[in-house]
Amino acid sequence: MIPALMPTYNRADLAFERGEGCWLYTGDGRRFLDFGAGIATSSLGHNHPGLTAAIAEQAHKVMHVSNLYRVPQAEKLAARLVAATFADSVFFCNSGAEANEGMVKMIRRAQYETGHPERFRVICFEGAFHGRTLAMLAATGNAKYLKGFGPEVDGFDHVPFNNLNAVRDAIGPHTAGILVEPVQGEGGIRPAHLQFLRDLRATCDEFGLILGMDEIQSGMGRSGKLFAHEWAGIVPDVMSAAKGIAGGFPMGAILARESVAKHLTAGTHGTTFGGNPLACAAANAVLDVVLAPGFLADVDRRARIFWRGLVQVAAEFPDVFEDARGAGLLLGLKCVVPNTEVQAAFTAEGLLSVGAGDNVVRLAPPLIVSDAEIAEALEMMRRGARRCLPSASRVAAK
Repeated sequence: MIPALMPTYNRADLAFERGEGCWLYTGDGRRFLDFGAGIATSSLGHNHPGLTAAIAEQAHKVMHVSNLYRVPQAEKLAARLVAATFADSVFFCNSGAEANEGMVKMIRRAQYETGHPERFRVICFEGAFHGRTLAMLAATGNAKYLKGFGPEVDGFDHVPFNNLNAVRDAIGPHTAGILVEPVQGEGGIRPAHLQFLRDLRATCDEFGLILGMDEIQSGMGRSGKLFAHEWAGIVPDVMSAAKGIAGGFPMGAILARESVAKHLTAGTHGTTFGGNPLACAAANAVLDVVLAPGFLADVDRRARIFWRGLVQVAAEFPDVFEDARGAGLLLGLKCVVPNTEVQAAFTAEGLLSVGAGDNVVRLAPPLIVSDAEIAEALEMMRRGARRCLPSASRVAAK
């Protein structure tokens, strides 16, 4: 008999009743160092005083009014994001998949309104992940995710990641834009080469295409800059954000330059819950922390410490790990043994992680993680790696 809660997820047998900073606690008193952060979502960790206070204060006033009326909290948040980024205008929604859907609509609409209705196709990349809606399944292009859901939504062409020649070969008369993740999260924590991002910007300018950036996992400070594309010194035309934007409260956003945003006029797009007072209060509280002087520089400093530690762990256990990879605090260990085995071993040592494609264990701690917690996590990984060694190697490792 099917359970009341649909069995869509392969859930671990863990239930957390409270959290504090980077730690989660079960009802029976066990504690875990959370290096999954709700899949790179709990950007300020758990029970952050500024975030929880902002949510509680706004909940006592008004949570939802709909976009039939002005929402001052959304106006404030949009102005702050515009001031801090390339964008001229922002649209708020509820999730990353919804943000990506809206971004593709904006790319198509902008081409249509500027005299190119034939341009509707978007170049995407092998290994990408853009969400679970029907169109975003097609943009992702993973046969496993597409299976059983009927005809694939048309309009997406896939080429190898970090391969500019393949991109240029795929451009045709119906190409409207390019959609890329600066770091492929679900695809195995694979960063785009910075020069590749620069070349994509130049290619879009050359062919009159719109550059769309999916920064759902890599954005909101996770790379050590507010958005990861900043490391390449370029700007996209339109960009999606979600996950860490409101510290765990459901929210997404599309940030766009005026040349794209101006074509999404009244009645062309909408959302019931997007940008409501409660969500925007949470996101403003996150920005209070992330945009504070020195915060992002310290994220970058701690990320480099973590990176060096991961490289060392991978080198110490070549029978378990092939390499370390990623950028900022979106890092991973490419495994030799099944990543599910490694993830279970980490959990047994009290460290939470997340699986990713290409047999990678993903490590995305809250942005507030301390040096001491990074050091503790690395020791947990070492103990977990020993659990995954063949018995003879395990004895030698001790």
